[in-house]
Amino acid sequence: MSSVMEIDFEEYKLRCQLRGHDDDVRGICVCGNEGIATSSRDRTVKFWSLDPSDNRNYLSSKVLLGHSSFVGPLAWISPNDQHPEGGLVSGGMDTLVLVWDLRTGEKVQTLKGHQLQITGIAFDDGDIVSSSVDCTLRRWRNGQPVEFWEAHKAAIQAVIKLPSGELVTGSSDTTLKLWKGRKCVHTFSGHTDTVRGLAVMAGLGILSASHDGSIRLWALSGEVLMEMVGHTSIVYSVDCHGSGLIVSGSEDCSAKIWKDGACVQTIEHPGCVWDAKFLENGDVITACSDGIIRLWTVHHDKIADPPELEKFFSQLSQYKISRKRVGGLKLDELPGIEALKSPGTSDGQTKVIREGDNGVAYAWSMREWKWDKIGEVVDGPEDGMKRPGLDGVEYDYVFDVDIGDGEPIRKLPYNRSDNPYDTADKWLLKENLPLSYRQQIVEFILQNSGQKNSNFDSSFCDPYTGSSAYIPGEPSNMSAANKVKPTFKHIPKKGMLVFDVAQFDGIFKKITEFNNALLSELEKKNLSLTELELSRLGAILKNLKDTSHYHCTSFADTDVDLLLKLLKSWPVAMIFPVIDVLRMVILHPDGASVLLKHIENENDALIELIKKVTADPSLPANLLTTIRAVTNLFKNSYYCNWLQKHRSDIIDAFSSCYTSPNKNLQLSYSTLLLNYAVLLIDKKDEEGQSHVLSAALEIAEEENQEVDSKFRALVAIGSLMLEGLVKKVAVDFDVASVANVAKASKEAKISEVGADIELLIKQS
Repeated sequence: MSSVMEIDFEEYKLRCQLRGHDDDVRGICVCGNEGIATSSRDRTVKFWSLDPSDNRNYLSSKVLLGHSSFVGPLAWISPNDQHPEGGLVSGGMDTLVLVWDLRTGEKVQTLKGHQLQITGIAFDDGDIVSSSVDCTLRRWRNGQPVEFWEAHKAAIQAVIKLPSGELVTGSSDTTLKLWKGRKCVHTFSGHTDTVRGLAVMAGLGILSASHDGSIRLWALSGEVLMEMVGHTSIVYSVDCHGSGLIVSGSEDCSAKIWKDGACVQTIEHPGCVWDAKFLENGDVITACSDGIIRLWTVHHDKIADPPELEKFFSQLSQYKISRKRVGGLKLDELPGIEALKSPGTSDGQTKVIREGDNGVAYAWSMREWKWDKIGEVVDGPEDGMKRPGLDGVEYDYVFDVDIGDGEPIRKLPYNRSDNPYDTADKWLLKENLPLSYRQQIVEFILQNSGQKNSNFDSSFCDPYTGSSAYIPGEPSNMSAANKVKPTFKHIPKKGMLVFDVAQFDGIFKKITEFNNALLSELEKKNLSLTELELSRLGAILKNLKDTSHYHCTSFADTDVDLLLKLLKSWPVAMIFPVIDVLRMVILHPDGASVLLKHIENENDALIELIKKVTADPSLPANLLTTIRAVTNLFKNSYYCNWLQKHRSDIIDAFSSCYTSPNKNLQLSYSTLLLNYAVLLIDKKDEEGQSHVLSAALEIAEEENQEVDSKFRALVAIGSLMLEGLVKKVAVDFDVASVANVAKASKEAKISEVGADIELLIKQS
């Protein structure tokens, strides 16, 4: 990142579009002042130099050929004795790390050792450090392997080097890790899905982009300094500039510009944005799934000419129109839309009346000689029908497929209306895999999309043999190495669940009401809040409620002291709204760290609160707010040791909740257990895992259990069996019968997780 420079934010506008790749552009590397490099699914790396005749544009000056599969991460080697014009390092799905000499465009080193796709490259004192889906980091020196180690238990997605010398990795296990040599000195927990991209924010900390849709800024101590939420899908990349601006690229087909934690601009693209980087002058480069690299600028003298701007907006408009739906139908597939005459000339002819960006669609009725409203035009599926996406396109399913034989895990998209044989053929050709895998892939699709033999559409048959597509079981002659590995729908659980919705106005109103009641009782006047304290409480709630400045606000010790004073002194029947304030303070980055000071001393305020509310179970509001507050602690990694230490007391204190008639209590207790399962799997705490397993089994066996509560308990059981240390214990507890009952449930997700557990048992 460049030295600090001030940029008054102005809206970014298109500078130029670079065409030359034949498929998705996956990675960007800024090569000092020499140019930029890009990697692509087309298996090439391209180096682009500034056009001497037009300083807005770049020209492709080198095409680097050598990878046999798509290329991802890139790193720039500054000019030196070995590389007078600089060099590049690239990593591919082919498991290779290649070193290139830009003067000749030839590869000068091939680094072999990783077993799966390369996901990140960093330089460490002249060494190359690479990360991979195979869960390892490898160090290379002068073209030779020096060392490697398993850095995560799940795929590593990125690696960066900090100015202070440490390495940082991000993983599909939802965490970041800080490394001094081969020693992990800190684990950053908080994301709820894969950590996909990393960047250094000089003087502040580490930026992370996640599949959970958020970007976070972490202090090196592990504290979350800022969380940026605004993308509606996977965030693939993040970068920052010396001015303090941040850019992110996402599956939602946009790059976003952030300033002080707030999104100040959304730059729409006609496809998902795989990568986004800043140039030194503040311009932004984006890599898109449509195969085009785009540069964006705030410098007026570099904005593209009107014809180029018009061309881009036309592309964007066509893409957006292709996503429009009317009642589930594509807008451009409606009958007669190409002849928008008024009145209509044929039955069913369609017209759209624009209202903002969307509109209303009408069909012409010849019988009544009028336009009938068909429905609203919406962008993509209707609310509640959001489907998984891949490369900017939505599908009914996007499966993770492990072919075996050391091949990387691939994404396989599928719609239920498609012929699975056609899907398999196209996918195998696209992924450059043998067509001999065809029947296995078809069976995999049908099994994992729930299309059983009895319900299977007979029109979906092998176009070559005419046989039924679905064949239960695996062919006996299929080698173990070639089998598609089982995919579980709901296990293992990754990340923590929290309760983050609050009616702040209602909470303050209730606290004020209780305070007035105490004021009216003269003998209890000393228990009521002063006007100053009530005002302070209102300010606390305002900090929590004001999302635009949420991550910039802070809490003083006196704020938490005030809450704890009320929890200790107010009548027990009146404390539940105060606990609700505490629940939301726990989710606030600064509030959580201030509270930590108060629960690390000998007089542990939270343990005292738990004892107080569970001593009187006749007050469900107290139980509910307290169990949710404790559950929210799992969001912050620095509470993990406290949660592990008090695990037995906490679970036992709330153990009666699963038999409560209060459905919210049931769900909150099962959520607590699920979070404990995730934590104790990571901590490799066998005793704790057994305790959580036993408690979750009680919920799973309870007939009158709320559906989501039972589902979360079953996910906890399956996760503990799959990744924990208690599979044998679970089998001894006859978890097979629990799975069998769950599998027969009419609730789809209960049935699915039951099938997950049953499959897991069969594997043993």
